[in-house]
Amino acid sequence: MSGKLSSFDENHPRGSVPVTPDQIESAVAASMPQTVEDLKRLAAIPSVAFPGHPEEPVLAAAAVTEDLLRSAGLPRVQQVAVEGSYPAVYAEAPAPPGAPTVLLYAHYDVQPAGDPAAWRTPPFEPTLIDGRLYGRGTADDKSGVMSHVAALRAFRGRFPVGIKVIVEGQEEYAGERLEAFVERNPELLRADAIVVADTGNPRVGDPAVTTSLRGMAAFTVEVRTLREPVHSGSAGGAAPDALAALMRMLTALHDDNGDIRVPGLPRGSFFGQGPSEEEFRKTAGVLDGVSLVGSGSLADRLWSSYAITVTGLDVPTVAQAINAVQPVARARVTVRVPPAGDPKTTVNAVVDFLRQVAPWGVQVGFGDFTVGSGFQADSGGAARAALNRAMERAFGRPPRDVGAGGSIPLVNTLLKQFPAAEILLFGAEDEDAGCHAPNERVDLEELRKVATAEALFLLELGSPGAA
Repeated sequence: MSGKLSSFDENHPRGSVPVTPDQIESAVAASMPQTVEDLKRLAAIPSVAFPGHPEEPVLAAAAVTEDLLRSAGLPRVQQVAVEGSYPAVYAEAPAPPGAPTVLLYAHYDVQPAGDPAAWRTPPFEPTLIDGRLYGRGTADDKSGVMSHVAALRAFRGRFPVGIKVIVEGQEEYAGERLEAFVERNPELLRADAIVVADTGNPRVGDPAVTTSLRGMAAFTVEVRTLREPVHSGSAGGAAPDALAALMRMLTALHDDNGDIRVPGLPRGSFFGQGPSEEEFRKTAGVLDGVSLVGSGSLADRLWSSYAITVTGLDVPTVAQAINAVQPVARARVTVRVPPAGDPKTTVNAVVDFLRQVAPWGVQVGFGDFTVGSGFQADSGGAARAALNRAMERAFGRPPRDVGAGGSIPLVNTLLKQFPAAEILLFGAEDEDAGCHAPNERVDLEELRKVATAEALFLLELGSPGAA
């Protein structure tokens, strides 16, 4: 392949589209006002697919996603049933003779908004402030939906490669259900390259391709000590407090430096550049005077090592506290697993450790297990080379490899089902986008560049000699 982006002419024997990189860039830029309006329309829908939330908005988001993909010129667009979950939206366009096929992934469901008082703007009223669109899902992952739509619209229905699109409806809560769908329908999703638009750059304007993902394991631990609460004055000091026991168990997971004490979970190494401490402290919102935890480089800690986090506690709130020794306490524990680690082995190691450190002979139970594998990309082939050139043109500099501490279990399933396919992770969710947090937002210039890079990638991959 040549070192610069290719262009096509109308007489190309593979029937490719008659566009140049300049025309692609102009088409994406010209369509941005419509892209922004469509993102507002989609992000205004509270498509929270968690139990206890209404189904109607999730189904409405599926319908809007279907309309958007149809507007992108794809000849086949439909909702497909996913067992035990909300429908996915599937679309496809056949490949020109001899051209490869690219699968594009995103999801239309979102995290719950949380406390509305923590938001600068109403979470489901997308609001434009200083070039950034605020609202739940504007970044994660409705920006992914729109980057696909904007890239595809640039071709006006004449695509240089085969296109398949799958937009999931319950990734944030139960993404493993789409994994089963992929395993049962491999031919529907088979492709030569796969673009997962559910990550982003370390900073706005700093192009990157995510080459590793940590896996995840999660479980609930419950401690019981008494039949019922007892008066803390008459029984405190002798009656075993379930909350105190659970706290001792959870704090035992880490040493004073914040490194994990569980045997068999060593620190890993990431061979690439991670964020500086200053960048990370700003992005994570670490308060002045508060130290970071753990050892090794930030890239090691964030992308290639285990991490254990207590994400929830079931105990009386301060407002509802009574003077009683607690008979039962529960916690939700999440473990991030390096790409090469095994989530099931990892969760077993953590559970065994908690049993060992449980004090006073308390009764300990575990349940609600969830596991998902990580991902490590290969060094790259034709698709990665095409993406490098596309991102360099769109951003003005070539991308670098980064890791992601979060998990996308579907990626590992795609890798197992299609081992010959190149899987490429990039998108508009920069590290400061507030995904899963209040005041989530997407930078619209970043969205334009990502959509442009994706369209240029499709153009380049469909050029002669690229496949």
